[in-house]
Amino acid sequence: MASKALQDLKQAEKAEVASYFNGTGFDRWNRIYSDSNEVNKVQRNIRIGHQKTVDDVLSWLKESGELSKINFCDVGCGVGSLTIPLAQMGAGSIAASDISESMVLETQRRIEASGINLEKITFKTSDLESIEGSFHTVICLDVFIHYPQQAAEEMVRHLCTLSEQRLIVSFAPYTPFLAILKRIGQLFPGPSKTTRAYTLRAKGIIDAAKQSGFELTRSKLNKAPFYFSQLIEFKRLVE
Repeated sequence: MASKALQDLKQAEKAEVASYFNGTGFDRWNRIYSDSNEVNKVQRNIRIGHQKTVDDVLSWLKESGELSKINFCDVGCGVGSLTIPLAQMGAGSIAASDISESMVLETQRRIEASGINLEKITFKTSDLESIEGSFHTVICLDVFIHYPQQAAEEMVRHLCTLSEQRLIVSFAPYTPFLAILKRIGQLFPGPSKTTRAYTLRAKGIIDAAKQSGFELTRSKLNKAPFYFSQLIEFKRLVE
């Protein structure tokens, strides 16, 4: 019974997230992750912080060599903040997915507007649990904010099964300071509270990857007012 209750809770939260990002949330985050001036100070700072995370990922990937030989999976692609520059950099192929159909369609629209060839990009509306396939590099940025600790660790293990060599994730890290901010409503202000927002303990995320045969290779904390994200790269251990 307890297991069924937990599963029902997960399904309810998943439905809540999908509904939010297909409606009010899509309008809000589409503006944030764009050049629109119709954002407030908090949203602008979130935009700046998220872009730092994306830029770091792109910098790390450039160091890995010729991207045209690498197939990527961008899990929780949002409106294409990572997928688009990856395609522009000549990625071999990209599988872009998001729980929100509106987000996936916006990613496709932005790519078409950019004149990027869609031939090497596939799009799918899907939650993290349902993603299948095998990819050289799997990337999941700022999605775990919708998962409590145990569920996020399960997702790390799942993403590891999809990754042949590298996994890159980012999440809002748990710290006593951030816990206080969240409690008094200053970390996730206003309407962004429409869905639950979770901070995660990095040790649990790292341990989940290690249990799946990956090792931490580098990590960076990015922050701007109202944005805190721990970015971690894992690579599969060579047997």
